[in-house]
Amino acid sequence: MIPQLPLALRWPRRQRFEHFHAGANAAALAAVQALALQPGAPWVYLHGASGSGRSHLLMAACQAAIAAERRVQYLPLATIADHAAALRGVAGSELLALDDLGAIAGNRDAEHALFDLYNRARAEGSALLFAADATPTRLGIELPDLRSRLGACTQFALKPLDDDERRMVLKAQAASRGIELDDSVLDWLFTRYARDLGALLDLLDKLDQASLAAQRRITVPFLRGVLKDGGSESS
Repeated sequence: MIPQLPLALRWPRRQRFEHFHAGANAAALAAVQALALQPGAPWVYLHGASGSGRSHLLMAACQAAIAAERRVQYLPLATIADHAAALRGVAGSELLALDDLGAIAGNRDAEHALFDLYNRARAEGSALLFAADATPTRLGIELPDLRSRLGACTQFALKPLDDDERRMVLKAQAASRGIELDDSVLDWLFTRYARDLGALLDLLDKLDQASLAAQRRITVPFLRGVLKDGGSESS
């Protein structure tokens, strides 16, 4: 069985277009939005480092397409055991999002299955959206025809938000909840905790709840007390 998230309620709540902070990725965001909503839009291949928003954009595209009453499937290839069977089992989707494409690199059966899926989707008028940590030529795909097909997609190199941009997002999200985060609080968080924006926003949820429960402002001493037993400490 192909792992999917068929119901909108089961998608991560933040993995929507409105929660994607584009920064230098505005063109990629626009292309993925068009692919999700406009039949015939160019297929898109996203590549970038972990934390650059690849999976976020794929899931956001699926959620937007579902809202537009299009049939979608999302395949997180890194978590699927039998890639070839999963790829051959795809059918009936108007939008198919393939995440962590590098997981099939070097797997002859899976590469041929994806090549066949690519051609079938073209013939049927379906849309494909790809995400990987490298370009098609650097991904390790051994089937030349598949590399060529992937290279024909519109490609975007996703760039993670820098620290200043992440700070701005956190401040804005906090302000929308009536929370003021001063620079000392942000300095403390960025020094000690992972800088992935999704993780930081989840942390903000925890701090917001703790602050409301304790009826206290979010200060460095308050952070120390709330986060002393958890968190993804960064070196």
